[in-house]
Amino acid sequence: MEFKNLTYSLLLLFIFIVPLVLSFEKQVQYYRKWKYLLPSIIITGAFFLLWDIRFEEANIWRFNNEYTLGIRLIGLPIEEWLFFLVVPYSGVFLYEVVKLKLARFEKANLFVAISLFVLLGAILLTWFNRDKPYTFLNFLFLSVYLGYTIFRNRFKPHYTKFYLAWGMALVPFLIVSGILTGLPVVEYYPGTTLGVRLFTIPVENVGYFFLLFLMTVTIYENLAARKLF
Repeated sequence: MEFKNLTYSLLLLFIFIVPLVLSFEKQVQYYRKWKYLLPSIIITGAFFLLWDIRFEEANIWRFNNEYTLGIRLIGLPIEEWLFFLVVPYSGVFLYEVVKLKLARFEKANLFVAISLFVLLGAILLTWFNRDKPYTFLNFLFLSVYLGYTIFRNRFKPHYTKFYLAWGMALVPFLIVSGILTGLPVVEYYPGTTLGVRLFTIPVENVGYFFLLFLMTVTIYENLAARKLF
């Protein structure tokens, strides 16, 4: 094994280490929220892992073994499985910090309007890119779930903190995604995306991360509100 085989693992560690250490900080006390967080990660992760497995099988993208440990589970590198633990865990940690530090900042109506704009954009991208499987399915899933979130209307009190946290979390996500697509750790087959990139990152990945973050936070807040356990 060469050092470059640790690339994906080290990137995950970079994302995970600070939120994990600060989970026990007195003000945030993130560890107390794990009973709601872990089910939300499992539910969201199951959806995205099925998506990833199917895309790998359909030759929409592939993972380069040169930058992974070489351990695969149902066709995916073990690091990809860990991605859906590490990224939601760290993202919701940032969301909780935003809720604590910016408790008085609230612009729910503004962010509902932004959500409607995002929804319209996702619907148009879905409709006009039916021949590009990653673009089409990515924005189709985003349209369906975001539309459900908006019109169900229970998430409105959380929109402000969600968008602020997502915007902050987007920065490390783009850094990591840039490395993953730049080396590349993950490669996209021609004709499966729009071909529009932020440096080396397919623009679809921004929508992918938005949906991942939105699903995790909405399920997390729903479980916390119900207090079933």
